[in-house]
Amino acid sequence: MKVHLHNPKREIEVTGPLKANELCAQLGLNRESVLVIRGDELVVGNTVLDDEQPVEIRPVISGGAE
Repeated sequence: MKVHLHNPKREIEVTGPLKANELCAQLGLNRESVLVIRGDELVVGNTVLDDEQPVEIRPVISGGAE
């Protein structure tokens, strides 16, 4: 599957199927600090990702007004 990563921005190929949690572990990412997106859908950790649809991984950013 094609995986689009942000920060730094890059694209890699990963062999699936993998659960979202497994993908993050394989890439050395803390699952709680990233969002895994398939198409227009935010996926949970046990969602199985296959080779057919690209996946995007974005860092979680928090903030707010004082």
